[in-house]
Amino acid sequence: MSSSFYPARRILMGPGPSDVSPRVLGAMARPTIGHLDPQFVDLMDQIKALLQYAFRTDNALTLPVSAPGSAGMEACFVNLVRPGDTVIVCQNGVFGGRMKENVERCGATAVMVEDPWGQTVSVEKVEQALAENGDASVLAFVHAETSTGAFSDAAALCRLATSHNVLSIVDTVTSLGGIELDVDAWGADAVYSGTQKCLSCVPGLSPVTFSERAVARIRERDSKVQSWFLDMQLVMGYWGENSKRAYHHTAPVNTLYALHEALLILKEEGLENAWRRHRLHHTALVAGLEAMGLGLVVAPEWRLPQLNSVSVPAGVDEALVRSRLLQDYGLEIGAGLGALAGKVWRVGLMGHAANRQNVVLCLGALEQTLSSMQAPIERDRALAAALAVYDD
Repeated sequence: MSSSFYPARRILMGPGPSDVSPRVLGAMARPTIGHLDPQFVDLMDQIKALLQYAFRTDNALTLPVSAPGSAGMEACFVNLVRPGDTVIVCQNGVFGGRMKENVERCGATAVMVEDPWGQTVSVEKVEQALAENGDASVLAFVHAETSTGAFSDAAALCRLATSHNVLSIVDTVTSLGGIELDVDAWGADAVYSGTQKCLSCVPGLSPVTFSERAVARIRERDSKVQSWFLDMQLVMGYWGENSKRAYHHTAPVNTLYALHEALLILKEEGLENAWRRHRLHHTALVAGLEAMGLGLVVAPEWRLPQLNSVSVPAGVDEALVRSRLLQDYGLEIGAGLGALAGKVWRVGLMGHAANRQNVVLCLGALEQTLSSMQAPIERDRALAAALAVYDD
């Protein structure tokens, strides 16, 4: 017999979704109103302004796509990439590969710039690829690669795109709200993200922003965008500047309440303060992991504070460790993907989950679990190392 569903309380320290603030969950319970109600139109304008703050942009075409981050990615590609185009795609993890898939589904050619998983995108390789492909129209790259925990020099890559007169498409799904992101200063053209990472909102929306250059490319298309739902020329009529909005789709009203609240929380804290908070708890976590004898895949200068790929010790069943953490502590961490499958744990410190209590719990639970499995680690050192960072 079916009954109401009440999930167990989890502490989400994986690659996403992240823990959601009670304020955000509470916002979702507010009365549903129509998606063309004047009150909701006002809320849409507020969300747009808050997203502009989070992205650091004045772009008029800034909005949340009514679907997860993968749809934000697709929205950027289907609107800016045309059949026959050449697109430079950077891959240093799983999500660069998804960019390639999008390019090919648009009927375009992907020229791949590949770097080892766990390393940053090589600016030099990208510059060479742009020089060798003068017909390229777009440069696509992942700012913060969720599959490895490495970030890349988005400012330098966007400068290269501008200097070669190509548009940039930038994946900021894991970076928005967690590390520096400055769309206008960097000259990024099409940027997409997700709500379930450092914004600590529920999954299901994808913030996007398009520069004036990108909007001009969209408007000059001589063929229809292959996706009706993601066609920005149609969506602009709903998320545009006018108080009279053209019906496009029924927006997820209560989920947008949640995004509004999450963005308010971010603005109340301040972007720079949020970045510093993520960095502090990352530093404490890494100190504890290293004191335990565990290493990280990514070099320190390119590590994401909000996503940490931890090398699994020799002889340890990484899936069993994750299972025990979930069963014994209600703690979720992530598995490796692709080339790193079975080799790493991905430990997230995102948004609401980036706090001292979670760092202490994670280190203690991981040490106890590994010790019970006779893993080759240093015992009784991790917590002291992490607390020393907090007490410094």
